[in-house]
Amino acid sequence: MEKKLKKQTFFQRVKSMLKVDGRRLFLSPLLYIMIGISFVVPILILVMTTMMEGTVTVNPQTNLPSEPMEGFDNVWQILGAVSSTSGDAAAGMSMDLVSMCNINMMFFAVVVLVCIFVCDDFRSGYAKNLFTVRAKKSDYVLSKTVIGFLGASAMFIAFFIGAIIGGGVASLPFEMSGFNTGNLVACMLSKLFLTLVFVAVCVLASVIGKQKTWLSMIVSLGFSMLFFTIIPMITPLDSTILNVLLCGAGGILFAVGIGAISNTVLNKTSLV
Repeated sequence: MEKKLKKQTFFQRVKSMLKVDGRRLFLSPLLYIMIGISFVVPILILVMTTMMEGTVTVNPQTNLPSEPMEGFDNVWQILGAVSSTSGDAAAGMSMDLVSMCNINMMFFAVVVLVCIFVCDDFRSGYAKNLFTVRAKKSDYVLSKTVIGFLGASAMFIAFFIGAIIGGGVASLPFEMSGFNTGNLVACMLSKLFLTLVFVAVCVLASVIGKQKTWLSMIVSLGFSMLFFTIIPMITPLDSTILNVLLCGAGGILFAVGIGAISNTVLNKTSLV
């Protein structure tokens, strides 16, 4: 008797794609290199800025001293600022060390991770073989977005752990001024949900650029730079459940909308 081939349901297809992409990413050296960098960066920033705090340099042309170098007042500053401070900094486009060298830099690292991961599919020919054999393009986009989000979350968690260790090494205080532990958790959750937006944009840029990783990175980094000043305002240290819900809803809506565009691009363009 001939066996009838059962048609896979949507959930079965997505589950299969998630397993494949999850295995490919979490067995890839790229992810662990990015996680390692995310872990080491906050330690270096906190230790170095503490050592160099108050340092004054002299301009050789004018012989005038510069402003004393400012450091972090506490460990939590590397994760962000309270809403009043972050709002003022964004309005004034503050470019000081403390406001620039914080966890929000990880959004740029997410760009590197996702763009390399997705573009490698097209460069190696894996994507073409995948779509020829079984996968639908919508399943592919969804899987890349979810797995990219998990990879980005691992990087943010590594940064947080590194900040705790770096703060201890630098002997910085862990006092919470203007916020509490619940606000800190809400702040981190808001940032994690916000990565969905960046991951979705990176997937779109990557399916446009395909083998051209440099092109996908330029497009994604350009978006990240435009969005960078907004991040402190919507994910401050004194975040509440409202910030989490807004970032979560916004992240999901953006991921769905941009994912639909990515699916259209894959359907309308060549895979090579």
